[in-house]
Amino acid sequence: MDTIGGMFKSQTEKYGDRTMMKHKVGGAWKEISWNQFYSRVRNLGPGLISLGIQPGDRVAIFSANSPMWQMADVAVLSIGAADVPLYATITARQAQYIISDSGSRVIFVGTEDHMDRVLEVKDDLPELMKVVTMDNTETDDPDVITFDGLIELGEEYADKEEFDRRLEAVKPDDLCSIVYTSGTTGNPKGVMLTHDNFLSNISTASSLITVDDTDVCLSFLPLSHVLERMSGYYTSVFNGVTIVHAQSIDALVDDLADIRPHWMVSVPRLYEKVHAGVLANVESESEFKQKVFKWAVGVGGEASKLKVNHKPIPFGLKVKHKIANKLVFSKIYEKMGGRLRFFVSGGAPLAKEIAEFFNAMGILILEGYGLTETSPIITCNLPDAVRFGSVGRVIPEVEAKIAEDGEILARGPNIMKGYWNRPEETAEALEGGWFHTGDIGHFDDDEFLHITDRKKDLIVTAGGKNVAPQNIENTLKLNKYIEQVCVLGDKRKYLSALIVPSFDELEAWAGSEGITFDEGSELLTDDRVDKLYRDILAQALVEFDRHERVVKFTLLSEEMTEASGLLTPTLKMKRKMVAERFGEDIQKMYE
Repeated sequence: MDTIGGMFKSQTEKYGDRTMMKHKVGGAWKEISWNQFYSRVRNLGPGLISLGIQPGDRVAIFSANSPMWQMADVAVLSIGAADVPLYATITARQAQYIISDSGSRVIFVGTEDHMDRVLEVKDDLPELMKVVTMDNTETDDPDVITFDGLIELGEEYADKEEFDRRLEAVKPDDLCSIVYTSGTTGNPKGVMLTHDNFLSNISTASSLITVDDTDVCLSFLPLSHVLERMSGYYTSVFNGVTIVHAQSIDALVDDLADIRPHWMVSVPRLYEKVHAGVLANVESESEFKQKVFKWAVGVGGEASKLKVNHKPIPFGLKVKHKIANKLVFSKIYEKMGGRLRFFVSGGAPLAKEIAEFFNAMGILILEGYGLTETSPIITCNLPDAVRFGSVGRVIPEVEAKIAEDGEILARGPNIMKGYWNRPEETAEALEGGWFHTGDIGHFDDDEFLHITDRKKDLIVTAGGKNVAPQNIENTLKLNKYIEQVCVLGDKRKYLSALIVPSFDELEAWAGSEGITFDEGSELLTDDRVDKLYRDILAQALVEFDRHERVVKFTLLSEEMTEASGLLTPTLKMKRKMVAERFGEDIQKMYE
């Protein structure tokens, strides 16, 4: 199993007719066995060969998560080509840039809408030969073929041995995928990852965290995200885990209860929303139930701290914890399916308080750290080695150190081959044989890594003080009245913030205060609301140094979203775009 295609072939031979994955079709969960999955792969591969795909060619996948996404992925990699995943939400012009830059010759599209986006820019893509519609959308365009049509081409392909010859010829250091970064600034860069990059990370992660072939993993993040692709997808295959595709973030609670997963991978935004939702539900209960919940979380927190530090839990605390679990935690745990062993969090920093809150309820979040360029894991917390507020220790076979300026450097078998068509940027990123992550951090005395911030996001005030905005933002987002926040102040005398209120909570507060309004946005100009948020900022940041406290703020009427261009597909804030979009509001805070 030294290539991705080889891994799939080996696991199919092992598991055969067992269920490999499930997805929702017409309101019911449809099962796909290992044999069913791989038989389609073995036809898709020759189908692509018949279209002219050669080893080393690139094939793009422009779709939301689905079994067909994964079938296309395995088929492409098995015949020696490399795939280029595109986030399903990007625009036609964004797609054009990636397809053109990568030189993709065929593209799989998930829906008619994705097809239309590609056809809109196809005249500017001379290297693109064919568009394959995964939902079997038909059109008169001769360059469009259906997914089933491609399978038929493969069935009719004369040389039945070509697939296996191609598969055996693939080498571990061959290009596997070009994964384009989300692009918080400028055009995204194509990260070249080899088969060995992925497999080194998969095998190491599997040796550190126990995953069984009787497990069920709920796949939620986009497969275009390297964390989901390595953890939720490839690691599941490596260990014979059943993969279930979540329907959407709105249906996630239902999916958790229905599928009853043993683990899943996500980004902090999900855990922040769950945390806020639990607290909101509690506040709607009677005063007695609120007190019981607060007591239970306190008891859970005490037990959690002892457990993660490998210290015995006193008998009295054990009894209290058993009561707390029966009265409170078991109900929340059951809503998540009742079998959950752990969550995995990555992609952005998770607030320490949120990790502790979940663990107090008996739900472990294993936070790790890495980048697209590192396939992705560099460090991670483990079930028996957890330090909340850190991203864990460096995994075996990987090295990491802190440069003189505080930047985290890494090297190992998981480090990318380089940036596609960008030799100068590759040389800069891999200077001295170490990958320069662009993140600032430090190791504590027990070798747990703590991330301070992105190097490019660090704020240097006019007074020369360095400020890490994410630490401040994560603290503020713990408050129920704050949905989103962006801290600013580079080269300025003081910090300011753009704040998106949690309007449900704000409107409930306004009602209790006797403030009349027709729409929530009307509240943003009310002096009493202004005082509420001034008090929140003062209380939340009291432990921060003076230069780290927010002096002025502006309340925004609408949430920052990917659709508005202010968040990446992995829900990270595009700070440059935010600064441009709200330039006038920001300037007013400094007048």
